[in-house]
Amino acid sequence: MTYCIGLNLDEGIVFASDSRTNAGVDDVRRAGKMRVFGREGERVIVTLSAGNLSVTQNALNLLEHRALHDPRRPGLENAKSMFEVAQHVGDAMREIRTRDDAYLRDGNIEPGASFIVGGQIQGEAARLFLVYSEGNFIETSPDTPYFQAGEIKFGKPILDRVITSKTTLDEACKCALVSFDSTMRSNVSVGPPLDLFVYRRSSLLLGKRYRLEEEDAYLRQVREQWNDTLRRGVEALPKPDWLV
Repeated sequence: MTYCIGLNLDEGIVFASDSRTNAGVDDVRRAGKMRVFGREGERVIVTLSAGNLSVTQNALNLLEHRALHDPRRPGLENAKSMFEVAQHVGDAMREIRTRDDAYLRDGNIEPGASFIVGGQIQGEAARLFLVYSEGNFIETSPDTPYFQAGEIKFGKPILDRVITSKTTLDEACKCALVSFDSTMRSNVSVGPPLDLFVYRRSSLLLGKRYRLEEEDAYLRQVREQWNDTLRRGVEALPKPDWLV
């Protein structure tokens, strides 16, 4: 499994994903779940994938293959809006699942998968979508400014308590890393390295991508300080007056 977050804020979008694909007793595997597409000054498109790795990889590879061999065909490179980008990703997912679904189920392999897709194309606002396994999708709103995919339950509480569309990019990055730390502590199927991409609204720049390994100094600092903060917070709570 995996865990992915997309946070659509007034200042921009924060994307984060882990890199674990398997967590058996003696078989831990890694594969990045983040892909960045586009041309600086024109478009920045980021995809985060969760679920069946072959389905998500094949869906994106299909889009890349068609863009390379038939540039006139509608795809990520010539989509006129992020809405069209989400449509293309959903259509590619349907095509791959139509082709592979029965074979995967015959092997008792779950074919479900999903994408968080976001970014900005010149001439429109930055947008963020969650593309479901069936190929349909939804978009963030001021009331729901973030999406999760994969193992969402352990990292959701901090996002619900902190994230609004007014949250700064700096605060959002810290919140995302705390969300990942909470998830990795409780679920072995999510693990580092973590990929982080910070897109500042209207910049149309591709360069703000970071990879945090397990022993990254900042990631370790966040983990230790968050643990201490939680512990002190519990200690500071009033004692229940009904406890004797």
